[in-house]
Amino acid sequence: MTEPHHPGHQPQAQTGSPGDRPPVRPPTAAGTPAKPPATADTSAKPSAAQAKPPTAADTPAKPSTTADTSAKPLSPALDKTFKIGLVLKGLDGVLEVIGGILLLFLSPAAIQHLVRVLTAHELSEDPHDMIARYLLHTTAHLHHGTTLFGAIYLLSHGIAKIVLVALVLKDKLWAYPWLIGLLLAFIAYQLYQITVVHFSAGLTLLTVFDALLVWLTWREYRSKRGMAKQDKAPVAAPSPGGHRPTRPQPGQGT
Repeated sequence: MTEPHHPGHQPQAQTGSPGDRPPVRPPTAAGTPAKPPATADTSAKPSAAQAKPPTAADTPAKPSTTADTSAKPLSPALDKTFKIGLVLKGLDGVLEVIGGILLLFLSPAAIQHLVRVLTAHELSEDPHDMIARYLLHTTAHLHHGTTLFGAIYLLSHGIAKIVLVALVLKDKLWAYPWLIGLLLAFIAYQLYQITVVHFSAGLTLLTVFDALLVWLTWREYRSKRGMAKQDKAPVAAPSPGGHRPTRPQPGQGT
């Protein structure tokens, strides 16, 4: 007899033995099939902090390659020569002040007598001594007007030399241009005396000395001015990570 056919019931065809069937995964505790573990997303985009390139403020400042190479400090020999020249110029100022005081309080006859006494010994040994004869020749033509003008001239220049030399030796930067200007005025006056009035070997040597002192003073001034600008320039120290430390916002913990 044939088995009755029920509507909605279809027999399943069995293909193969029970051992060939694929294994059935047991249901999870929640009754749903377990999902495979999620793998790390290797294609994730870098964070904003990592992707942000370092700005100019975060990188340490590099020294300028256009530094003025002519503003280097003087060598030890030139620095010593510069200081010796300043001391000699200061002593010259002291002598000028003493001479101005003598011209201010002594009469022309008294000055002539004093010069004769001071040069008598030198002229007895060498009657052709250039310095002694020049002093005698100069004082022989003195009168009240010339002594007053000479006193004012020597006192003003002597005091200016002493003050400026002292300030430069104390490294007062603003005094360097004033000293250079004063020395240039002396050089101009000495050149006029040499070329127009009367040639003098001693005055020529003094002019060369003043010109050398002007050059040394200018070199020293440029060097010290450059170092002063470097000391005033702000330098921001970078953090160990290469970035500046951020300032905490209000309400955030420190």
